[in-house]
Amino acid sequence: MSTAQLPLAVGSFDPLISAGPALVWTVVLTFVFLECAVILGLFLPGDSMLITAGIVMASNAAGEAQVWALSLGAMVAAIVGNQTGYVIGKRTGHRLVARKNGRYINTRNLQRVAELLHKHGFLAVLVARWIPWVRTLCPTVAGAAGMDHRKFTIASTIGAIIWAPVLLLIGYYAGSFLERVPWLMPGVIGTLVVGLILGTIFGVRHYRQEMRKPAEEFELEPTPSGAADAEN
Repeated sequence: MSTAQLPLAVGSFDPLISAGPALVWTVVLTFVFLECAVILGLFLPGDSMLITAGIVMASNAAGEAQVWALSLGAMVAAIVGNQTGYVIGKRTGHRLVARKNGRYINTRNLQRVAELLHKHGFLAVLVARWIPWVRTLCPTVAGAAGMDHRKFTIASTIGAIIWAPVLLLIGYYAGSFLERVPWLMPGVIGTLVVGLILGTIFGVRHYRQEMRKPAEEFELEPTPSGAADAEN
């Protein structure tokens, strides 16, 4: 790339970079909440979105302060999302709705998450944060299975602290390194943003296809703590 082409390439991403704080905050908080709260989150590119947001923040003059503040905001969004998912599951009761031949919302996946909670409880909620489809199903299944709310809250909060901030900061410091190679940064940001947009479009499309499939009820067994609470 010639010197004359470089300013043009960088300039083509100026609107994205200048809109950074407001746009990135909106996207990150919305995606994180949805991925931790409702079934739609199963189909959203959450991990790659956090890394992309961190890289975009590295292009902003106040990037370091912004990315640390955003890390805190994303952590809160994840905690609130988990609590929302838990309440949804609690109100649903032991019967959850699965989809026949569904890719994610099927009885097999619900059973796998339920078994993880039965066997490992606190640790399962903690580890679930790093497994995309489990991350979304876990709060609802935990609520439906009657997992102890205090135990769930502590585990999901610790998970939120070490998930969103870590991925955002990985993206930010990777972006800071890319800033040393000016001609590379626009291409990386452009590729990641396009990938994120396409991933979201295809995700919403797959979600709609999944929800059109016939529903079937799936009944959970209460977790050991849930069964104890019921007896009391």
